Amino acid sequence: MRRVVVTGMAGLSPIGQSWQQARAALEAGRSGVRRIEAWERIDGMTTWLGAPVADFEPPAHYPRKALRTMGRVAQLAVRATELALADAGLAGDPLLASGEVGVAYGSTVGSPPDAVDFALMLERNTTRGVNATKYLRMMSHTAAINIGVFFGLRGRIVPTSSACTSGSQGIGFGYEAIRFGRARIMVCGGAEELSPTQAIVFDTLGEASRRNEEASATPRPFDAARDGLVIGEGAATLVLEELESARARGARIYAEVVGFATNSDGEHVTQPRIESMSAVMRMALADAGLAPQAIGYVNAHGTATAIGDVAESKATADVFGPRIPISSLKGHIGHTLGACGAIEAWLTIEMLRAHRFAPTLNLVDLDPECAPLDYIVGAPRDIDCEYAMSNNFAFGGVNTSLVFRRWEGA
Repeated sequence: MRRVVVTGMAGLSPIGQSWQQARAALEAGRSGVRRIEAWERIDGMTTWLGAPVADFEPPAHYPRKALRTMGRVAQLAVRATELALADAGLAGDPLLASGEVGVAYGSTVGSPPDAVDFALMLERNTTRGVNATKYLRMMSHTAAINIGVFFGLRGRIVPTSSACTSGSQGIGFGYEAIRFGRARIMVCGGAEELSPTQAIVFDTLGEASRRNEEASATPRPFDAARDGLVIGEGAATLVLEELESARARGARIYAEVVGFATNSDGEHVTQPRIESMSAVMRMALADAGLAPQAIGYVNAHGTATAIGDVAESKATADVFGPRIPISSLKGHIGHTLGACGAIEAWLTIEMLRAHRFAPTLNLVDLDPECAPLDYIVGAPRDIDCEYAMSNNFAFGGVNTSLVFRRWEGA
């Protein structure tokens, strides 16, 4: 089986649109969470907090024809991919149209504003305002197909739409496509645009933070005073490549993807199952051929929900015991849903390369119900490790685990 490496990365996040910006925010303990004034006008909505990507607009060189099929979620995905392909030295390369380059990319949904017109059609019994272009922006695989068309990619397209594991499944399925010889390069990741339609889901479940007067103090993953998650937006793209291809091109290598697993709880749509969460971590370790002791850091899903944080901590402790350093990035960036697996993988790889890992922002008083682990709190921690794991868990009981190896030229 082929070895798979990361040769390009880029992300657009609530704390920055580059690693340099994001790293500065992580070091300073700066949050991307903001009060969204427009949400205050929605009758019955009690959470007014979100984590937007500030000052994002599609670049001026994007053709109007291409933008017609892109809502904000696709714009974020395409821009992150453009930056990642340039980072990989593949911008404009004829290789992109060879059929050897594919896409594995996801989002929870398409662009919500375009779905509104279709809903109004059903309510008002009129097709006014509805057209095929709006559908292309609304459909769940809008990010994947817009990436494929914009960059002329002729390999396989694997759209992933599995809520909070959309981005991590995209990376995992891209890794498997290369590993088993189905592609040479895969453009992988996830994107999401901020929308009150997503926030209200968690608001009605009582799982959205209502600390509307203190945005920077929430969410609080694993903290005893947590009161729910905060929705965010963004996109991140990893260019995965077969190792010998990368070497032949003289490409810079960031990390090696050495393990991936995904499974299903098969039990409840919204209640996590500890046994399945721990099983997916063990499966990823087995895929990588590693013992738990080899992992030096775990990037947690850590959403700041009451049940989710407890279940995840217990599953992690079941696999690694209390010694494992762990943190969640959602205190900084909120829950970016379909993008979170990709953004968190991007940042995990960068932290692995820097030997320095961010703390869980706003974790002050650990919930006694959470399992004992080596929670990174207060300030970033220097850790010299070879392997890191990134985990995500989604509605529907979809679980993912990715294992990355710091690249040392082996």
